[in-house]
Amino acid sequence: MSGLPTPRRIVQAVQLRRTRTVEDSRMSLTEHLRELRNRLAKALIALAVATVICFYFEPQIFDVLKEPYCALPESTRAGGGTCQLYFFGILDAFMIRLKISLIAGAVLSAPVWLYQLWSFITPGLHRHERRWSLTFVGFSLILFALGGFFAYLTLSKGLELLLGFSGDGLVSLLDVNKYLSYVIAMLVVFGLSFEIPLLVAMLNLAGVISTAKLRSWRRAEIFLVFVFAAIVTPSQDPFTMIALGLPMIVLYEVALVIGWFNDKRKARRGDTSPYANLDDDEASPLDFDDLPHPATGEPATSAASADPVGSAVGAAGAPGSLSNAAHLDIT
Repeated sequence: MSGLPTPRRIVQAVQLRRTRTVEDSRMSLTEHLRELRNRLAKALIALAVATVICFYFEPQIFDVLKEPYCALPESTRAGGGTCQLYFFGILDAFMIRLKISLIAGAVLSAPVWLYQLWSFITPGLHRHERRWSLTFVGFSLILFALGGFFAYLTLSKGLELLLGFSGDGLVSLLDVNKYLSYVIAMLVVFGLSFEIPLLVAMLNLAGVISTAKLRSWRRAEIFLVFVFAAIVTPSQDPFTMIALGLPMIVLYEVALVIGWFNDKRKARRGDTSPYANLDDDEASPLDFDDLPHPATGEPATSAASADPVGSAVGAAGAPGSLSNAAHLDIT
């Protein structure tokens, strides 16, 4: 039958398919808005489906989130061996389950809505820009997940340290809403903080800042990292501050290594422009004759006088001879 997809037709369809380019993104405002609406609809549908699935498995997800609190000694929490959290509103039970399902659904549907976002942005980028941006997006997801993993490992120790100040006469009776807010804040703060070294590496690869300048800021960076960790952590206890600060310093050193390799690559490639020997803070002269010649290192005016071709042209008195000689020397 002519309408059935045969293997040959599938192969031909794959071969005819091509990656969207910048030319494909030249659409009217209405077409852009229509495409944005369609991609938002697909992302929201994926989020809704994932939320429904996570709503069914919410008890298991809640057990995972509650585990750091349950790992505390029984003397510091209410309920003894049962490990219970409490709510104090009529609708709290349903809203808590919906909140957990929505957050888990956003994580589960992340590949879909990230793909829709990527497909909307990609046509406006060149091929090398798509390659670099896709690489950084992949590393950012890995670093965010790594930060969330570190946060989950430190939750139990941070809670034990903070709740341990209660002594023998006090027992914690935690509100489940406040506990979940604390856990989610810790996961998000650690995940976003682990993105900062990636931002440093991006600035170096873009040529905004050099590795030498970053190394000169190392002491100040270490101090500011721990100040930042002490401010942004919800618990603000010393253990959590150290648990956030030390990995950030290690990732910062990794970013310096990446920047060092990038600077070495640029040095091997070389720069033959007349501005190559100028410092970053040095203003370039407006007169091209004052710039050093890339081959001889001498000013262009002295190189012009030593150039027999330029001297001959200048001696001939032809119109534009001075500009021609300067052009020969600089290029």
